[in-house]
Amino acid sequence: MKPEDLRSRRWFGEARTDGVRQFSHRSRARQLGIASDEIDGKPLIAILNTWSGINPCHMHLRERAEQVKRGVLEKGGFPVEMPVATLSETFQKPTPMTYRNLLSMETEELLRSYPFDGAVLMGGCDKTTPALIMGATSANIPSVFVPAGPMLRGNVKGRQAGSGTSMWQTWDDYKAGTATDCDLRDLEEGIARSPGTCMTMGTASTMTSAAEVLGLALPGASSVPAVDSGHYRMAVRAGQAAVERVWNDETPQSILTKEAFEDAAATVLALGGSTNALIHLIAMAGRAGVDLTLDDFDTISRRVPWLANLKPSGEYLMEDFFYAGGLPGLLGRLSAVPGALHRGYPEAPVYDDDVIRSPATALSGEGGVSVLRGNLAPDGAVIKHIAADQRLLKHAGPAVVFEDYADLKQRVNDPSLNITPDSVLVLRNAGPKAAGMPEYGQLPIPDYLLAQGVRDMVRISDARMSGTSYGACVLHVAPEAAAGGPLALVRTGDTVVLDVPARTLTIDIPERILASRRAQWTPPQPRHERGYGALYSGNVTQANEGCDFEFLARRGASPEPDPS
Repeated sequence: MKPEDLRSRRWFGEARTDGVRQFSHRSRARQLGIASDEIDGKPLIAILNTWSGINPCHMHLRERAEQVKRGVLEKGGFPVEMPVATLSETFQKPTPMTYRNLLSMETEELLRSYPFDGAVLMGGCDKTTPALIMGATSANIPSVFVPAGPMLRGNVKGRQAGSGTSMWQTWDDYKAGTATDCDLRDLEEGIARSPGTCMTMGTASTMTSAAEVLGLALPGASSVPAVDSGHYRMAVRAGQAAVERVWNDETPQSILTKEAFEDAAATVLALGGSTNALIHLIAMAGRAGVDLTLDDFDTISRRVPWLANLKPSGEYLMEDFFYAGGLPGLLGRLSAVPGALHRGYPEAPVYDDDVIRSPATALSGEGGVSVLRGNLAPDGAVIKHIAADQRLLKHAGPAVVFEDYADLKQRVNDPSLNITPDSVLVLRNAGPKAAGMPEYGQLPIPDYLLAQGVRDMVRISDARMSGTSYGACVLHVAPEAAAGGPLALVRTGDTVVLDVPARTLTIDIPERILASRRAQWTPPQPRHERGYGALYSGNVTQANEGCDFEFLARRGASPEPDPS
């Protein structure tokens, strides 16, 4: 790229004779206090910042944006910070998943409609990473992703506590009568001690790690804790890299190949990462024109070992992972596994062999997520089998069906349902069309079973679950019940058969009976009659397709703004 090739040149030109529109743009730049020599012939870099006063994961990004600006200026670019929607996993209802596509649209259109040559994408909370990357990929403007970074380890009474994971554990103990109000208060005050995302290998760290392997975040960026001084330095380097990518014309679609996505999938599986990553990576790949499927994940899972001993499936937290060598250390070891990665990564130091395992000491010979199919999930379902009670991975039991989440909350503790540890809890109408696909998939175990010491059961839904969660939870059943999937036909008492080694999920009912039930089924009424909810439910694809909007995932070009 040369200065005259810059995209921003079409807005600003370089002389009064270029046209009245260019004159207007230059005059308004002067109104902003920007002199001509500050931007003439220099890449204009957008800093899309998801900071907000109600997103604790991103509460430090206002400051980090200043370091990004420094890096842009040092490399001869000009930075422009722009706020974009903040998707706070901790506060937004029904789920930020509903708004991932909205942020992707905002990102795409801001980058496309303003005179930006490149972008720095600042995020990290679960849905912001895929949303920003999806939008930047569709806009296809050179971009660098800055991960918000994990928060510090939780500390409760001298013991480590992990985001989400320790909460679910303590809450179950509380309902069972083995934890007190004081225990909850201590956890409440000690589990989240600093800015940053969840410090378990939940969805946030899973997706920022994937962004790094895809080449959109700088090497090592995803592992740096939010408050570590290395995070400041990484932000400066990201600003520098954004300018370099403009001059090199290094656009997202030029680096987001099928091989890159397969390497990202392999990394997620080696990390024991979140099941949500499957939905997000499929959607991200679709924006790059790459066909990534559940079958790809299942194939990769069979050849990739689980190497990261991190909660919720393992023992340690992200701060430990960083000190042990971080993602570069893991990628170096994963590269030693034949066929695991397309791209070779150099061997990097690993300082704790229990946190980052070698292939010889892997926690499991296969990746952390299995893809299931069968007459209950013809288009697929997923289970994070490494986070489940292993005795439940082959299980048959009677279904106890709940029509929606409200029904579940109202009846799950009803003794008349006769729920036993062998029962299979089934939740439907929690998928993308029906409810926006909230994290309802870790269905609560009845209190009376918790009191008996039961801590895991087979649970099936068309919902998602938090990446910090655990248990024998079958998720993302597709098609969802509201779309007429077989989950809509299950009745209480039907025998459900889960066989993770065989990768199957079935209902033991003759096909003629299922056909009869299907003929009697009627779709539920849409929850939303207008607004974004109606747009979402009317256009969202199924979980196995990435839950993108069909009109966003569709192949085709979005033309650049008119040059006048």
